[in-house]
Amino acid sequence: MIKKTFYQNSKYAQELIQTFESDFVFGENTINRIKIREINAVKKDQLVKLCERINSIEDCSLKMNSENIVMGDGNVDGPIMLIGEAPGLLEDKVGKPFQGDVGSLLNKMLLAINIKREKIYITYALNFRPPEDRKPLGHEIRKYSEFLKEHISIIDPKIIILMGSTAMEAVFRSNEKISETRGKWKEIILKNKTYPIMVTFSPSYLLRFPDKKKFSWEDLKNLRQKIGDLKINI
Repeated sequence: MIKKTFYQNSKYAQELIQTFESDFVFGENTINRIKIREINAVKKDQLVKLCERINSIEDCSLKMNSENIVMGDGNVDGPIMLIGEAPGLLEDKVGKPFQGDVGSLLNKMLLAINIKREKIYITYALNFRPPEDRKPLGHEIRKYSEFLKEHISIIDPKIIILMGSTAMEAVFRSNEKISETRGKWKEIILKNKTYPIMVTFSPSYLLRFPDKKKFSWEDLKNLRQKIGDLKINI
């Protein structure tokens, strides 16, 4: 098999920067306007550098079997960071998370609690598609876990939502059953900052088992309540 090489330093880096576009509403305060832009620019630069580090991994079967690296999509300054499991076929082709039927379902889930997808930041626990969309192996999850935690620190969200057992394992190193963990608020401390986290089912799982949507709806209402409790404007 021929090992593929991705070039982030030129074309891809520019495309990555253009992907992370935020919607801003500016007031009359010039200082605040400049500060917001500076923070946004710093995050984008950090994300490009993180992308280059991830792509420098060698001897990775995930990378060797993928067409594209999938970093993230949405508002880098969004208060919510949603983390899925790993890219699928469509995501691998376009280089963006949650596409096709899975993406459509995610959009509907978010809109059900009055959240537009473009207002939050979305990524995966793993940045390359597993061969034949198999479940990521334990050592693969651990390898990408450190990158994911760096990713979280860069985005610095108010709330984190983990969709699927792979995302849960990447953050908590836990093999608990998601059915026993979903809907409960947990915390993780990264670089001396505490982040509230909730685990729920992934949209791809819900497409296979639609009877579980009722549980996801409870989780979504729980999320909406947390947003209100923290007085988050989204």
